[in-house]
Amino acid sequence: MSFSTFLLDGAGRVFRHRPTFSKLVIVLAASGGGLVAYADGRTDDSKESSQVAPKKKVVVLGTGWAGTTFAKNVDTSLYDVQMISPRNYFAFTPLLPSVTCGTVEPRSIVEPIRKIIRKKNEEIKYWEAECFKIDPKSKTVYCRTDIGTNVEGHGEFPVTYDYLVIAVGARVNTFNTPGVAEHCHFLKEVEDAQKIRRSVIDCFERANLPDLDEEERRQTLHFVIVGGGPTGVEFAAELHDFITEDLAKLYPTIQDFVKITVIQHGEHILTSFDKRISSFAEEKFQRDGIELQTGFKVVKVSDKTLTIQNAMHEDSSIPYGMAVWSTGNGTHPVILDFMKQIGQEHRRVLATNEWLRVAECESVYAIGDCATIAQRKVMEDILEIFRFADKDNSGTLTVKEIQDVLGDICIRYPQVELYLKSKHMSDIVDLITASKGDIQKEGIELNIEEFKKALANVDSQVKSLPATAQIAAQQGNYLARCFNKMRDCEEEPEGPQRIKELGRHRFLPFRYKHFGQFAPLGGEQTAAQLPGDWISIGHSTQWLWYSIYASKQVSWRTRALVISDWTRRFIFGRDSSRI
Repeated sequence: MSFSTFLLDGAGRVFRHRPTFSKLVIVLAASGGGLVAYADGRTDDSKESSQVAPKKKVVVLGTGWAGTTFAKNVDTSLYDVQMISPRNYFAFTPLLPSVTCGTVEPRSIVEPIRKIIRKKNEEIKYWEAECFKIDPKSKTVYCRTDIGTNVEGHGEFPVTYDYLVIAVGARVNTFNTPGVAEHCHFLKEVEDAQKIRRSVIDCFERANLPDLDEEERRQTLHFVIVGGGPTGVEFAAELHDFITEDLAKLYPTIQDFVKITVIQHGEHILTSFDKRISSFAEEKFQRDGIELQTGFKVVKVSDKTLTIQNAMHEDSSIPYGMAVWSTGNGTHPVILDFMKQIGQEHRRVLATNEWLRVAECESVYAIGDCATIAQRKVMEDILEIFRFADKDNSGTLTVKEIQDVLGDICIRYPQVELYLKSKHMSDIVDLITASKGDIQKEGIELNIEEFKKALANVDSQVKSLPATAQIAAQQGNYLARCFNKMRDCEEEPEGPQRIKELGRHRFLPFRYKHFGQFAPLGGEQTAAQLPGDWISIGHSTQWLWYSIYASKQVSWRTRALVISDWTRRFIFGRDSSRI
């Protein structure tokens, strides 16, 4: 075979096996034994690009724990991700009480959202704006910015989406109490912590003026915290340490006029914690001189007094110098409007299913403090569950039939497993025999009414998850995983069998894994409620709390800043300036 024939044959093979080549031109010139060959192998860009489907657009509202965790973990090669939030940074909110008293500086607990985006090769777009309306019918969110105007002369613009992830968090719940918004401090944002810090110093400077009498000094230095949850308790503890360790040295003539009061509507503080922690916290506060007024609710706030009411509806007044309101979460107006559109106007907060999808909205998901999971109850689906288990359509269930589907039922309805554990039952057989009496396992058969009776109390284990940073972060991570596996799980679902329909759910439902709660109580002591029955209280727990919180920071920069602040605080004390 001549060389030219070999070259032509090879070129033909390339053309046959590489159909993306649009042109292949070979010019042979034999002159003096020389050979020249030229090939144009450019691909057909228009044909190739038409075969690549555009990425679905995912719009994320919010840069808190839920939204930021989702954005950090979602695969941006699969989706066009766009974030919208009026706050252009992520804030490490568990350390907000420490910012109020100078233990930690504000810059140490924030991370610019664009730095987080940069780690994703800037494949995520971010706009500093606030969403004021969600239109699920047109799949559009309407946003407003205060930092500039568009070509039409106002700061409003629409953004369309294929999938919407709502992670706007929550606002402070004032329970429509008169005067709260005008006269109380909140503790939800970094700006709130900075205002409290300035206000504490203002109270001391005002009380130090020469023309005040003793009663006026006492009122000015009376710090009231409304709400005995983790945030209120942590702030009270931080404030007590700040005053006794730092401000008492700077204002020695007025330190005896200082008073801290915590007002709690319930009978105890830290009701979401183990009773042992609640009792320890109350005893420690009493030793530290922090007054606890439990069983009272605030019904009115003026610029100088709070009106409280006991269980007998008897009113009394408390004069104060500064008041911090920390009683729980409320719903943002944009979420309230959205809930009306989708028929959830009678709910307290936006409801999702166990896969974090908003009910009746196929492409809308909600995570974090703005939403709650509406766990399906067993008794609502009891007929479908019975038919699902009754494979032979006999109208009765044997133990084997129930055990064959028990795994899927427990995944879909986790309260079943929780109920069995709470009653110290090993399996469904114990539950059935408890309802039917002591009979042989082989002879058990249940009709629908007996099945209802056996599962009648199972739904008592359905509980709403608290609004914590830990849960919001886990939800963001879970939802990102679902998005990343969406295509694969369409073909090979990983979830349990469907109860009402054929097939399986695409994903396993979201399940919260408890990694512990911490409540700093002042005096370098922290109470911790960790998985299982592990309760830890004391100085060593404080360092455990520090190390865990530092490890959860989003970057080494913020970790280093927090550690630096803690070190400075131990050596030099807290910063007592207004800045």
